[in-house]
Order: sequence, then C-alpha cells, then structure tokens
Amino acid sequence: MNLLGLLFIFCARVLDVSLSTLRLLLLVKGKRLKAASIGFCEVSVYLVALSKVLQGGINSPWQVIAYAGGFATGNFIGSLLEERLVSGYALVEVIADGTPQALEAAELLRRAGFGTTVLRGEGRAGPRYILKIVCKRQEVDAVADVASQYGFIFISDVRNVWGGHFRIKHK
Repeated sequence: MNLLGLLFIFCARVLDVSLSTLRLLLLVKGKRLKAASIGFCEVSVYLVALSKVLQGGINSPWQVIAYAGGFATGNFIGSLLEERLVSGYALVEVIADGTPQALEAAELLRRAGFGTTVLRGEGRAGPRYILKIVCKRQEVDAVADVASQYGFIFISDVRNVWGGHFRIKHK
C-alpha cells in the first residue's frame, strides 16, 4: 500500500472516531436526531476506511499503524472538539467539615460570582456542610481552585438548567 493510501486510512479513522465521540456526547445530552445524523456519517466513514484496510488483506504493519494511529488521534481530537463545541453545565459538590471555614469557602465562591447553596449534613466523623455549585463546565477549575482546600469535591454533568444564579462574565 502506498503512502497516500495509508494517509487516507489514518485521516478516515481520525474523522470517524472524532464523530463517534461527538455522537456519544449528544446522546447523553438527549439530542437524538443530531446524534443519529452524526452516527450515519460516522459509520459511512468507518466502512470506507475498513474496506481500504481489508482490500487485498493486511500485508503491511504500516496499515495497522495507520488504522490504530488514526483511532488514537481521533479520540484526542474528539475530546478537544467536545470541550469547544458541546457547552454545558456541571454540578460541583464540596463535602466539607462542619466548621466556619467551610462557610468561608461558600462566601469566597459567592464573591467570585458563583451561586452557592449550602446544606447541612451528617458524616461518620460529625457534622458536614455540603456546598452545591452549578457552573459552566469551563468554570469547574475556577470553582475547584477555591473549594479544594475545604473538603472532598466531586463533579457531575448537568443535562439541563433553568433559573438560578450564574456567573456573569465581565468584559
């Protein structure tokens, strides 16, 4: 197989796997029609790439490298596309000791413009504060920077958001 054929296989796999990543993300977000449309394109590209690899058999390790390299690169590019194209929200929850310092963290987050809800809870070692912050996915690191020293943090994706208080970007 010539260099042009190997490059075709590589690029087709990059495209197909990148589309696969976007399709899965759209499915999770409930955008079925867009996901189905992308899935049609994804499988079409995949079949063309696979037929090119299998045409005449795999007789060169370069074919495997082009196919596998395209797959790996497609995963990387798909994740980059996801960060840029699929906007959304995340729920950051901080489980902190039931101390005044945890309430200070809530105030710091509020001063930074993040709506922060504080709940009282009970853990194995005593009282806890649970800080709940819904923010844009791009802002998770900023929230974590403030809250990480105060307790255990976990993050989950939020499918839809209505109402509430959200940080306003100042120009």
